[in-house]
Amino acid sequence: MQTPVNTFKQALAQGRPQIGLWAALANPYSTELLAGIGYDWLLLDGEHAPNDVRSLLTQLQAVASAQHAFGDARSHPVVRVPLGTGEAGTALIKQHLDIGAQTLLVPMIDTPEQAAQVVAACRYAPAGVRGMGSALARASRWQAHGRYVHEADAQVCVLVQAETALAMRHLDAIAATPGVDGVFIGPADLSASMGHPGNAGHPEVQAAIEQGIARILKAGKAPGILATSEPQARKWLAAGALFVAVGADTMLLASGAQTLLGRFKDGAGAAGPSSY
Repeated sequence: MQTPVNTFKQALAQGRPQIGLWAALANPYSTELLAGIGYDWLLLDGEHAPNDVRSLLTQLQAVASAQHAFGDARSHPVVRVPLGTGEAGTALIKQHLDIGAQTLLVPMIDTPEQAAQVVAACRYAPAGVRGMGSALARASRWQAHGRYVHEADAQVCVLVQAETALAMRHLDAIAATPGVDGVFIGPADLSASMGHPGNAGHPEVQAAIEQGIARILKAGKAPGILATSEPQARKWLAAGALFVAVGADTMLLASGAQTLLGRFKDGAGAAGPSSY
């Protein structure tokens, strides 16, 4: 059996925009539901959501179930790890790859050296330092994919997050790092780093994002972003962003619940979550 082809990675390389949704509820039941809706990708969040390796495993299994049930109307799972550099980051990347994640999003990458460490953690020797453990791993279907260790490197998609002023200064070199497939700009952390916490709509932050997307494209890589309002999402798609999350399950649930309650109670519900 051949190692599964990473169709999300293919789409980015071909310049086809991919519309995604943040899945932060950390529950396989809700993740399975979302995986059958038709988004191109789902972000399974191990940084800010209450996930660990085991809970992410169950969500990867839930996405696979939806893929089996819905065929082409399926979502590709993108797993965000809590960190990706240093010994701890390398170990976490290994675990998430072994449970079957093919696409990783790694936060807080500020330098090309850090980006190169992430790439190395995603590659088997001699190209990298990923530990050999495919016989124990869901990723190889416990060696049912007989050539997994020879084919895996080509199917792993490495996405790194640039979300500080320092990262933006190093953005050209980060994007040019061999093995990096895309760079995700984090508006919330970037705005805080630039001195505008909670205000990703500040003109300086918006200009930095727009310039960042252009710089990532110039390096031949895929730019990505989370935009939870339709005008912002359309703005970044028009600017050339190729993987754009257009909402989050937590925000959809809160907004839907508040709207429904508001039909029956005057002034019900607190103000909704802010948009990027």
